Amino acid sequence: MERREAPPTREGWYALHDFRTIDWDAWREAPEREREAALAEGEAFLADAEAVADAEDGASVTYSVTGHKADVLVVHLRETMAELNALERRFESTALAVFTERTTSYVSVTEASGYTNDELDPEEIEDAGLANYIGMRLHPTIPDAEYVCFYPMDKRREPEQNWYDLPFEERAEHMKSHGEIGREYAGKVTQMITGSIALDDWEWGVTLWSNDPAQFKDLLYEMRFDPSTSQFAEFGPFYTGQRMEPAQLPAFFAGESLDADADDEHPHAPGEHHGGETEDRHGEDHGDRDAPATDDGIRGELEEMDIYAGTPHGEDVHALVLYSEADAEDLFEELQGLRANFDHYDTHVKSAVYDDGAGERSAVVSIWETQRAAETAGGFLTDLPGIVARAGEESGFGTMGMFYTVKPDHREEFEEKFDTVGGMLADMDGHLDTRLMTNVEDENDMFIASQWEGKEDAMGFFRSEAFADTVDWGRDVLADRPRHVFLA
Repeated sequence: MERREAPPTREGWYALHDFRTIDWDAWREAPEREREAALAEGEAFLADAEAVADAEDGASVTYSVTGHKADVLVVHLRETMAELNALERRFESTALAVFTERTTSYVSVTEASGYTNDELDPEEIEDAGLANYIGMRLHPTIPDAEYVCFYPMDKRREPEQNWYDLPFEERAEHMKSHGEIGREYAGKVTQMITGSIALDDWEWGVTLWSNDPAQFKDLLYEMRFDPSTSQFAEFGPFYTGQRMEPAQLPAFFAGESLDADADDEHPHAPGEHHGGETEDRHGEDHGDRDAPATDDGIRGELEEMDIYAGTPHGEDVHALVLYSEADAEDLFEELQGLRANFDHYDTHVKSAVYDDGAGERSAVVSIWETQRAAETAGGFLTDLPGIVARAGEESGFGTMGMFYTVKPDHREEFEEKFDTVGGMLADMDGHLDTRLMTNVEDENDMFIASQWEGKEDAMGFFRSEAFADTVDWGRDVLADRPRHVFLA
C-alpha cells in the first residue's frame, strides 16, 4: 500500500489551556485573612503571567468559564515547554492554588501547515502578506475579545472515512473549503489552531475568540455542513468563558458581574494595564518592543515640527498598510465583506482601498484604536487578493501613510501641488518612490506613500524649506490636519 506523504509543518509557541474549579466550600469556610492573601497572590500571579514577566515572549489571558466543567481558564503561550511547566508550578505555590483543583488541561503548540504553502519560515518568505500570515499562525496575538471558546478535535480514521488515507490534493481542497467558511467570519471570530499530536489526547486544539458568543455557534453550525467536518471531524468537549482581568479576581470570587465598566466598553488587551500602558518585567513602560522611542526617534522629530506622527505601534491610532496588485475595484469588493465585520468593533476606525491612478498598485489601509486589534485584523487582510508587500518593492525607510483630506474645491489644486513636490523629490538623495493615492470611495481623501533609502534621507525632506512652504500652503486647502500614521 502506498504511504501518503505528510505535509510539512512549522511550530511556534507552546500552549497550555489550564482549567480549574474552585472549592467553594473550603473558600467559604476559610478565615478572611487567608482569603485576602489568596486573592492577592492569585492576582499577582495572573498579572505577572499576562505581562509575560517570566519570559522573553508569549502571552497569557484569564477567563471565567460558564458551566460545570470548570470555573477558570488560563491560556498561556510561551516559547518553550519548560516555561509552561514553570508557570504551572509557580501557580501551585500560591495561596490561591489551595482553593482550586485542575479539572483538565490541554497542551499543544501553534503551527503552520504545508496545505497552503511549502514555505513556512516567515523570515525566508519574500511575499510580505504570506510572511505576515504565517507569522501570526506561529506567534498569534490573543485578541481583545470578551468571550472564548475552546475544544479539541481529531480527524476521523475509520475504514471508509480515513482522513490520512486521502490524497494530498483532496485534503488540501477540503482545507481550502473549510478556510473559506472561516474567512466569512473575519472581524467576528478570531481563531487559533494548535497541534497536539504526541502532546495531548487529541490531535488539535481550537481556540475561538469573539465579542458575541452566538458567533461561535453560527460558525461551528455552518462548518458542520462542510465535508471536511461532516465526514472527517471528531470533536471533544467544548468550554466557553468570559474575559477576566487579574484585578477582577475579587469580584469573581464575590459573585459579581465581570462586565466592563460603562466608561471602558471592552476589556483591556492582554498585557495592558488599566492606565493604558504596558510594562515589562522590570516595570518599565515600553509599549511595543519593536517601536522606537517617541521622544528621541523620528516621531519625536516630526512632532517638534508640528507633524502628527501616530504609528502602528504608537500613540493613538494603529494602522496597517498593505499593497496589492489586484484591480482596485475588485479589491474594494473583497474588502467590503471584511469591513462589515470590522465595523462590529468600536476599536475599528477605518478601512479603505486607495488607487494610484495608474493601475499599477492599490493600497489597503486599516486603522484601529488599539495595536492588538490592528494586528488581529492583519491576519484577515493578508488574505485579500494580490497582496504583495507592506512597504513597496524597494527596501529602505518608508514614510508611508501621510493622509490628507482635501476641501473639494481645492482637489485639483492639491494634485497639481503634489506633482510639483513630486518632481522635487525625484532629485533628492535617497528618494526611491512617492505616489499619490486616492480613496476609491472619496476622491478628496488622499494617501501619500513615500519610500526612502534611510531615515535621514526622509528627514532631509521634512526639514526642507519646500516642505515647510507646502505645509503653509496646505492650511488653506485641507479640510483637517494631515495625519502621518505609518512609519516603517
